[in-house]
Amino acid sequence: MSEIQQADEATLRTWAAQGGQLALRARIVLLASRGMRDADIARQLRVSRQTVGTWRHRWAESGLDGLGQQARPGRPATVDEAHVIARILLGPGSGAASRAIARDLGLSHATVASVRRRWSAGPPADPPLPSSDLWVIGLYADAERRVLLTGTRHQPAGGPPEGSGVGADVLTELDRACEALAAAGLPSDTGRPGGLAAFLTKARRRHPHVALHALVLRGTPESANDDVDVTFHRISGSSHWRGYLRALIALDSTRHPESSRRVYLDLAGAIGRYAAEPSGEPLHWLRESIASHVPSGEEPDGAPRRETSGGANHIDLGSFNECVVIEVVRLSGTITRGEIAHRTGLTQQSVSRISRSLLARGILVEDAQRHATSGKPRTPVRLRGDAAHAMGIHIDPEVITAVVIDLDGTLIAVRTQPVHRTADPEVLVKQVVRLGGEVLADARGTARADGFLGIGVAVPGPVDIASGTVLDPPLMSVWTDLPLLYLLKDHFQCPLIMEKDAAAAAAGERWIGRDRRARDFAYLYLGTGVGSGLYLNGDLYRGTSANAGEFGQLCAVALGRTEPDGRPEILPECNPPVGLSQLAARHGCAAGADQPGSTAAYRAITEAAAGGDPAAGAAVRDLARAIGQGAIGLVDLLDIDMVVLGGPFFTDEAAPVYLDHIGAMVNDFPTARRLRHVDVEASVLGPEAAAVGAASTIFHATFTPRLGGNALWRSSQAAGRFV
Repeated sequence: MSEIQQADEATLRTWAAQGGQLALRARIVLLASRGMRDADIARQLRVSRQTVGTWRHRWAESGLDGLGQQARPGRPATVDEAHVIARILLGPGSGAASRAIARDLGLSHATVASVRRRWSAGPPADPPLPSSDLWVIGLYADAERRVLLTGTRHQPAGGPPEGSGVGADVLTELDRACEALAAAGLPSDTGRPGGLAAFLTKARRRHPHVALHALVLRGTPESANDDVDVTFHRISGSSHWRGYLRALIALDSTRHPESSRRVYLDLAGAIGRYAAEPSGEPLHWLRESIASHVPSGEEPDGAPRRETSGGANHIDLGSFNECVVIEVVRLSGTITRGEIAHRTGLTQQSVSRISRSLLARGILVEDAQRHATSGKPRTPVRLRGDAAHAMGIHIDPEVITAVVIDLDGTLIAVRTQPVHRTADPEVLVKQVVRLGGEVLADARGTARADGFLGIGVAVPGPVDIASGTVLDPPLMSVWTDLPLLYLLKDHFQCPLIMEKDAAAAAAGERWIGRDRRARDFAYLYLGTGVGSGLYLNGDLYRGTSANAGEFGQLCAVALGRTEPDGRPEILPECNPPVGLSQLAARHGCAAGADQPGSTAAYRAITEAAAGGDPAAGAAVRDLARAIGQGAIGLVDLLDIDMVVLGGPFFTDEAAPVYLDHIGAMVNDFPTARRLRHVDVEASVLGPEAAAVGAASTIFHATFTPRLGGNALWRSSQAAGRFV
């Protein structure tokens, strides 16, 4: 034994000699350390094998601390059912066996199974809740009561995805916040305008189409507002209020992708801040508006429901190897079956079988025969461009772009429409739906009716991909916390995927660029802001929260530009039309001075620069150098050898300057410049890069080979986006 093991053994022997419950646990561990079987230990100590297994497991997981976790080694006198349910939902795949959970919690498997049965129809409450498909809407707390506000929608969501979107770390953070709240001095509701009645009124305004149910976790709902349609329920006496809160959150996040980690980190943060500095008013926390489904046949305003647009034909690829073959064919353009076998390592027989299947299903098509020097002529295959198509929608602070493309990346239809950055969210959604319907109608004459795979939506970051929510777009403040994807799903009968615009552009570059982009690269997207999309290790890199590539922060740090509080500055240079107008004015350039910060001004300045205006040229070069500083950091950080430039402000007039200056900077200044040459190239996509990329994310999710499958694609189906 090591020194630590010797110390533990000495403690165990001390416990064994003292008697009591710790003595039994210590003897179990000591006998097990000698290699004795559970059945033999149980006979010798006259306890059940389950007791032996429980304390061996606790010792293996937590050492000495694990032996002191329960007041008694058998089954506890009372069971917090909500705690059991939270443990079940947070287990691997949210379907862990009752015996395994029982062993972890020190309960019998029969007890765990019984709790599961009682909660299967919905969380126990008095009166009973109408449905197990509950959403957590808000939390209220004052000195007398704790009320958890939940809701049900008129149309329940689809089946649950695999596992909970909220991890145990989030619930641990929530536990800490609740402990701090319990210790804080909360104000009384009596006679306060900001009490429970006001909370319920505010909740009804924010969630007008959700049936509200108030679960009284603690206290009584004496001051409820009779004017608000809400049903009150008492929680089961078999659950502690904090355990019940955990269980409801775990249940909500398991069934609804919208209820993501971010929502409950917001809740934990709100409770923690309130407990640290009570405001003198009761705690009110309400989540953002969820996409509220209205009764079938009606719109929210009572008008008849419009016909939905679009169809869906999910191409069911039978195996990982099929995706591998499609990827090789796509990258090559045209390729023979023998070459496919050579490049993939698959056998000739496997390639022939897969090729026959893909040809029969219309995904591949045979090309003209190639005559060989010996043997039979070889018939290459290629992707059939019209086998599938997808729609991409890009929502920019100034314009909405909708496109339909086929598998080859050919633009079948495209429409754009200006948008006002202060537009009301409802107006925005109607505009997107209308434009999407129009571009689908334009494509009907060219695209196959049975080949439509879905819609990709590209938006400015940051975004919450799990909940389909636009969070805090810097230039569109009225769209904060807009659940855009779930508002759109009522109008399009097909899968929907959301991406940041720069990430979508990178996906499009990879898909349409074929072999030219068959390696790692960073895509610098020059739009109303400058962002970066990353294609690393053969796949789109999104990061933990799907917000990788916030390029403006990197530029600000590289340039040493910070706010007084130390926060990286939001650089005007990372908003090309605004930045170039300011730089042009600084250099005394008159071009675009009548419309500073506009797209028209940007084009006027770049055209003047291309025409030889020295002041305009100096402004464009300054802008390119500012972006280049961020590109240096990106190249050094990721050790990549390709940077692609694109987007609506990567115009023909400005492109040569950007390519020259950024290309020189990423090769002259990085730390490892002697070990690599960085290619800086123009995008193969046009000004509709983000919209085309958004459509390409559908192809990327359907056809790109992944050993674990596509989690984003699976969740889009599980979340009920097939509407």
